[in-house]
Amino acid sequence: MKSLRDSLPRMWFRPALAAGLLPLVPLSWLFAALSGLRRRLYCGGWLKSERLPVPVIVVGNITVGGSGKTPLTLALVEALGARGWHPGIISRGHGRADEAQATRAVRPDDAALQAGDEALLLVRNSGVPVYVGAGRAAAGRALLQAHPRCDVLISDDGLQHYRLCRDFEIALFDARGAGNGHLLPAGPLREPLARLATVDAVVCNGVPPATLTVGATACYPMRLAAQPFVALGDPGRFCRAADLAGKKLYALAGIGHPKRFFAQLAALGLDVTPRAFPDHHPYSAADLEFARGGTLLLTEKDAVKCAGLFSGEAWVLPVRAELDPDLLEKILGKIGGRKEWPR
Repeated sequence: MKSLRDSLPRMWFRPALAAGLLPLVPLSWLFAALSGLRRRLYCGGWLKSERLPVPVIVVGNITVGGSGKTPLTLALVEALGARGWHPGIISRGHGRADEAQATRAVRPDDAALQAGDEALLLVRNSGVPVYVGAGRAAAGRALLQAHPRCDVLISDDGLQHYRLCRDFEIALFDARGAGNGHLLPAGPLREPLARLATVDAVVCNGVPPATLTVGATACYPMRLAAQPFVALGDPGRFCRAADLAGKKLYALAGIGHPKRFFAQLAALGLDVTPRAFPDHHPYSAADLEFARGGTLLLTEKDAVKCAGLFSGEAWVLPVRAELDPDLLEKILGKIGGRKEWPR
């Protein structure tokens, strides 16, 4: 079972392997029926959704795995803050020990097992309050009670979390697109591609918008721009790719699409020995032994879990999402009317 689960993502995004997924197609039909019924129950008012007293922007995707939601969330926080808003962030906190239970604030000095790797990265890089909880509405209520100045919430993931009403929905794709177009388990989709016609914006991370057919929904480009490397465990030390030339380089990535990180390093002119791990992998020192005697390169998301586990030279590559300005204007046009609502 584990070998099948590990091989499915590779098969979803490689057309040559599509024949091996045919036995799973009937299960995809069942998944589509159940997910569609769930959405109709919430959207039709049969099941209750909660509206919070401030606008809610959901940054999500209809595919499984990471596509750049955390950098996009950080970019939106920065852009909204520059326009006079006071954002807060809510998230499930994937990877934390009490993920299914506690709603809590995330602190910069938390461990990843307490907060979740993405939530910890968000609070350290955003400068705004971050709350996690299996129920996004409960997380939002707790954040607003503790931070009454907050006037907009950004939900990192949660496009399918219909118990929380939202004012603006963003569906994000990376270069893998929609894969083979099938729903789980025969493909990577959580919802049918027709769902894109109902979101407010589609954002394409590293893939031309024209490659996705989304009907009348506006589609915006996004690019992840590499920043100078930061020393693992010492945020005051920096280097550039040129400073790493001639060294024996290793790279690890435990994100939704590890090849994206390895390709980014190659684009910087770096020749690395890569090692991919599952998304949200809980690292141990043994996992990093493959890089002994060399220089280790990591993503920011992995770095919050790897500090103190590697005794050699290690550098973290931060990335910054560059957004289409028209996306921000569309968001402000949609949520601006709620800014002055009484709380």
